[in-house]
Amino acid sequence: MYNWVHFFRFSRFNYLPTVKKFKSKKLITENQQFNNNKLFLVLEPDLNFKELENLCNAVGWIKRPIKKVKLAITNSFLTIGLYIENHQNMNLIGFVRVISDQTFNATIWDMVIHPNFQNQGLGKILMETTILELRYIEIDTITLFADFESIKFYQKLGFIIDPHNIKGMFWYPL
Repeated sequence: MYNWVHFFRFSRFNYLPTVKKFKSKKLITENQQFNNNKLFLVLEPDLNFKELENLCNAVGWIKRPIKKVKLAITNSFLTIGLYIENHQNMNLIGFVRVISDQTFNATIWDMVIHPNFQNQGLGKILMETTILELRYIEIDTITLFADFESIKFYQKLGFIIDPHNIKGMFWYPL
């Protein structure tokens, strides 16, 4: 099998799996569509958890305890923030986190784009960057959970519903 790192060695961030929580910032666009504001992808951002909570509230997600959110993010394998720069302030408008065994499998969680910035290609950029980073370190299986309204978005990115008739199973405390 050909070494996939060869194809992905030019990752946007040149993320190295041996460097845990490597931080990097990448300008992705500066154009009229966003009133000449700059958009940045930030690998392993120093999050303002209140700002993240506000972002999640804006899309209607159930409120989670901040203490648990911090722990989940600390224990995540990869986090990427999408920021817009307004008058030298960086505002969080998108976020994704990934958990992984760091070898074979990764699961994408909490992919969110602020409603004011949806349907402008930013979710696609955030997801493509996430996939690129995971493939760069040779993770082969990337999974996620999606609500019904998001399925077509993820299918356009190459995700498959129930491949080989595999079903996700869940256990919840009663």
